[in-house]
Amino acid sequence: MILNLSVADWLAFFVHFASLSLLAVGGAITTAPDMHRYLVGDKLWLTEAQFSSSIALAQAAPGPNVLFVALMGWNVGMNAGGHGHALLGVAVTMLGILLPSTTLTFMAARWGHQNRELRAVRAFKQGMAPIVIALLVATGWILSSGAGATGVGWHAWLISALAALIVWRTKTHLLWLLGAGGLLGWFGWI
Repeated sequence: MILNLSVADWLAFFVHFASLSLLAVGGAITTAPDMHRYLVGDKLWLTEAQFSSSIALAQAAPGPNVLFVALMGWNVGMNAGGHGHALLGVAVTMLGILLPSTTLTFMAARWGHQNRELRAVRAFKQGMAPIVIALLVATGWILSSGAGATGVGWHAWLISALAALIVWRTKTHLLWLLGAGGLLGWFGWI
């Protein structure tokens, strides 16, 4: 795939990721559904495989999970003309996703700490939890829908629900569940 991106395209790319940054309440991964819509659906700058691979690789790698954003920028840049453009793609996406949310978080945390006894501040913190959960569910839905072409069936959804129930009701460490999921996949049961 060869893209011909203008300066206006790169600027729109930055602005889109900057706006997503302000929505990334539960982390950048919660904005993956809109990134998918924009990059794969609307602009056709990434393929489904490039999008899913960017997330999978970054989640498997050590370090912050926001690295998937850099990989998306890298892939868009590579599609637009090679390594020089890939570095530009990384810079555009990372500055876009980090700068607004970092600035807002710093200012809001400072204000929230100074006003932590206010009822509105406590209500805001409690009200954000369902939003974060909904954004994470939407991300899971998008990622599983992309994998749907390979045949994710009802048993995968059942295992996901069971894992969620175990996390909610027990003190089982998440690494045990991840290991169990890896074994189920290795044996081809999911």
